[in-house]
Amino acid sequence: MKRALWALGALVLAVALLVAGVLGPFQPDSSRGTPAVAPQDAAALAAPAADGAGLDQTIVTLQENLRSNDQDWRSFASIGLAYLQKARLTADPSYYSKAEEALRRSLELGDDDNYQALLGMSVLAAARHDFEGALRWSRRARSANPYNADVRAVMGDALVELGRYRVAGQTFQKMIDLRPDLSTYARVSYFKELHGDFSGAVGAMQLALESSGAPEDAAWAGYQLGELYFGAGRLGPAERRYRRGASLAPDYALPKVGLAKVAATRGHFAQATRLLGGVVEVLPVPEYVILLGDIYTAAGDLKRAREQYSLVRAIQDLYRANGVQTDLEMALFEADHDIDVAGALRRARSQYQVRRSVAAADVMAWTLHANGRFEEALDYSNEALRLGTRNALFYFHRGMSQLRLGRSSEARSDLERALVLNPNFSFLYSEDARQTLERLESGAR
Repeated sequence: MKRALWALGALVLAVALLVAGVLGPFQPDSSRGTPAVAPQDAAALAAPAADGAGLDQTIVTLQENLRSNDQDWRSFASIGLAYLQKARLTADPSYYSKAEEALRRSLELGDDDNYQALLGMSVLAAARHDFEGALRWSRRARSANPYNADVRAVMGDALVELGRYRVAGQTFQKMIDLRPDLSTYARVSYFKELHGDFSGAVGAMQLALESSGAPEDAAWAGYQLGELYFGAGRLGPAERRYRRGASLAPDYALPKVGLAKVAATRGHFAQATRLLGGVVEVLPVPEYVILLGDIYTAAGDLKRAREQYSLVRAIQDLYRANGVQTDLEMALFEADHDIDVAGALRRARSQYQVRRSVAAADVMAWTLHANGRFEEALDYSNEALRLGTRNALFYFHRGMSQLRLGRSSEARSDLERALVLNPNFSFLYSEDARQTLERLESGAR
């Protein structure tokens, strides 16, 4: 639902193709390797992954190899990448610490051309939301392997998160020149979406879909197409793409998340919570847990909603304990749910100092709004919309600050824009936007 926060989840950006390439000799079924997908909130974490049994066997084989030769820097790099893949597959951030230990050992033992470990460290830094670190590591990886698309992909992801869009665009262009495939087309799609180019984003994601190999890859790309259509308020096309993904890979989580959103939007809350509850049981990612809580709220089941919101905080504590920076995500969650809004603003500001992205600007706007600082909130909302991103939530946030400042005409324009872009942009706020707009229009007549 919050496509502009695509890159804020627990990212494991380019590890899949690295695992397929670096671990190829150890992997029982490399054709099922995960594509190096573009970042997209929790969806990146849940991108199609090699089967758990195959990955576990890879790790066991590498562990046995290292027991017999603890100076093998290549195996340390490989097992570090495998742990990153395991973190993606299980949503267990404790694998990040294992990955870091193995990758650092590989760098200690290896030479300056240890590209796999350098890129693995970049992926790890991005997964922990240390995007300055991800950029530094990816630059070192580029020096070791200047003609590899993966390093440009991770570098571009970091630049996007840091709000350096011009350089990110140049980096992605070099990436796609080096290797047009599912991974690189998906990143181009997101970049176009950020700049308000809906048709370009759909076209690039369609190319990603056509480049997919395994059914899980196609289901992932199909889900992303569904998200684009859902964000544009086109429920029918979104549902068709979610259903297609579910038929291609019945055990894959993301299409079920999409179908749950469609069901909830149509008022079928029991179906929605059943679908999404099943996903959360096996993949307790904060984004999905928050979504489940919000759907319970929309359904009027506040007790179950509170249970999900409590679980979010427990999961975020686990992430922080394993080095994942969660302040920006928690700031938005707290502002949305009226929890410690003063602390939410502090957390948002601390992250905005290093992450000047449009998404971070929007979080700043909303946390300032929650603290009654509407003039400042409006400045950040304007910044969040500087690229022309067609995000209904951004317009809603700006419209509500305009309203509190007594600027009825501007508020009406923003709220109308939000609802035109996507009449179902939020299970918490869509109805509020409609009712507020009706009052404004009534007062204007």
